[in-house]
Amino acid sequence: MLFDERPKETRSDLFDKERELEELKAAIDAGRPLVVLSGIRRIGKTSLLKVALGEIGLPSILIDARGLKSNYGRRELYSKIATSLSSSLDRIKDLISIRGVKILGIDVELSWRGRDYLDLSDLFDSLNRRRVIIAIDEAQNLRGPLSSEMRNAIAHSYDYNRNLTFVLTGSEVGLLQGFLGSDEPSSPLYGRFCYTITIDRFTEEQSRSFLVEGFRQADEEVDTSVVEEAVRWLDGIPGWLTFFGSSYISGSRDLGEIKEKAVRLALSELKALFKDRPRRYRLVLKAMASGARSWSSVKDYIERKEGSTISSSVLHNILRNLEAMSVIEGYSFLDPVYGEASKRL
Repeated sequence: MLFDERPKETRSDLFDKERELEELKAAIDAGRPLVVLSGIRRIGKTSLLKVALGEIGLPSILIDARGLKSNYGRRELYSKIATSLSSSLDRIKDLISIRGVKILGIDVELSWRGRDYLDLSDLFDSLNRRRVIIAIDEAQNLRGPLSSEMRNAIAHSYDYNRNLTFVLTGSEVGLLQGFLGSDEPSSPLYGRFCYTITIDRFTEEQSRSFLVEGFRQADEEVDTSVVEEAVRWLDGIPGWLTFFGSSYISGSRDLGEIKEKAVRLALSELKALFKDRPRRYRLVLKAMASGARSWSSVKDYIERKEGSTISSSVLHNILRNLEAMSVIEGYSFLDPVYGEASKRL
């Protein structure tokens, strides 16, 4: 069903992404060592990844890096990896009989310190005995204290493990590129080629067709004006279009009510995103949400709100980081719902 808000797992539920799906499958089939699947939030990266992994049929390990805090430790990282290994245990059990790994029934435990500490490069070397796909969803969250350890392990596999393909997805495209550091001489992945697939938003016609088909599947007759309003407001972002359709067929027929639910959800995500960052990040977004569309107008807004000056270098860094986080592009929001939510920060 198109309006199922969970990530899609079958081609029939993946609307109009045939080209991207076939490109991802072809990259994996070709044995490319490192594939990057990029796009803003709610664009459909996880759905595309899960459908591709299901159709290829090779053993795969899907590590969900969402939820990792900026100061995550080895215990948190290894817990994520252990959960992923447990989910794929039926196909990789014989590949992970190495020091630091315990298999207890249907669960995997990893040693993250002490004499039996598991080195990630050793884990990848062991998996390399057969063709295996290692996917990391929202991989930009690996930036932090252990980023060099993960990059070293991926770089080691890039050079030595020809049976492994890493697929990394990222909604904060600039931060993902920063994590990989393939253009930075200090990074162990410097000079390694990353095959990148970018997922774009729907066109207006695709958005319209998506909603019409979703309502048809739900056996709902919907006025054309409702569809057009959603197409206009949600700017081709599949996740928000799905949210809209799901809310509507669940009984929320008031468009204002659905918009309010979406904005509240986006607001909670923005607050989580900027929880550990200076207040000025929020002020920059509020400035843009209020109509500021130039350096001077954003700077003027912040200075009036704070009653103090802000240096050009500080403002430059904030704008650059917001672009790296795929929240803005220039002085515009990449997601209109986030733009509306920013007024309430």
